[in-house]
Amino acid sequence: MVATGCAAHTSRPAHAPTAPSPTPRHLGLRVSTRIRLPGSNSRFDYASLDPRRGLLFVAHLGASQVIEINIRTGRVIRTIGGLPQVHGVLVVPALHRVYATATGANKVARINEGTGQILGSTPTGAYPDGLAYDPANHTIWTTNESGGSETIINAATGAPRGTVHLGAAVAGNVAYDPASGHMLADLQSQNQLAVINPGTRTVIRRVPLPGCNDDHGLALDGPARLAFIACDVNSVLLTVDLNTWQVTGTANVGVEPDVVVFDGHTGRVYVASESGWVTVLQRDGRRARVIDFEFLGDNAHSLAVDPATGRSYFPVLKASGGHPAVLVCELT
Repeated sequence: MVATGCAAHTSRPAHAPTAPSPTPRHLGLRVSTRIRLPGSNSRFDYASLDPRRGLLFVAHLGASQVIEINIRTGRVIRTIGGLPQVHGVLVVPALHRVYATATGANKVARINEGTGQILGSTPTGAYPDGLAYDPANHTIWTTNESGGSETIINAATGAPRGTVHLGAAVAGNVAYDPASGHMLADLQSQNQLAVINPGTRTVIRRVPLPGCNDDHGLALDGPARLAFIACDVNSVLLTVDLNTWQVTGTANVGVEPDVVVFDGHTGRVYVASESGWVTVLQRDGRRARVIDFEFLGDNAHSLAVDPATGRSYFPVLKASGGHPAVLVCELT
């Protein structure tokens, strides 16, 4: 493991966003360690962290594997294969389960967190991608991106619990809103946010997202009643007030933003983009303001954040002697 700095680059890539870095800079994202990963320099996708056990799960899409990493020792514990073109990965610590979308097979798999054993899989719609857990109903929701729907399964058994057809050609990410008990989902081809009643499995509200082109990434600040939505065609992050259903803020982020993570402990929003630029924002009232903007490396489009330490984890293709690695970053 080698310590270095995220901001050590001397020039921006040609495809970098034009938004200026905030001045004056109070915080900067820095790499503290690099955890080398096994396998080829093929695409990684989502990452999910169990902070209590210190276990990070990374979807290695190009290898059809989930990689399990102990973040306390900086070592890879195991690779879990048999997950064709795995995209989404979600650990639910309360259940000691990991869920992964095997997009190449149109299935969602259930994995034992402790042993890495695949316990079973359930058919989904077309192109399963992101995942969310509904603790009130003990269900896992899987976004079928090109299917324009959500597949719902029993979190314990994997038994199908229903499908929600969103009325959109392309769907983005899904999230559970603890205040209302509803599920929220990006209607990517409609530039809308859908509000879903899990009891009736119906869309009860469609929220227009002015200023957004192709909403995909989604994260919630439940206590503050805010949603953060990344629009990947025009590279902006919207802040949406979940009380009024109005957009309260817009910020420029890296080109083709993908994964959005909210750290409730610090009130910070992390936006990772396909272009390798990471934007960090600080919640400020009903808005979010940019506090840092760094180039991590090509394809640094996914991350997980440890709420206990504030450290962020970014799987990247080439970071450790040309090998894939997880960059462990801190704001200093």
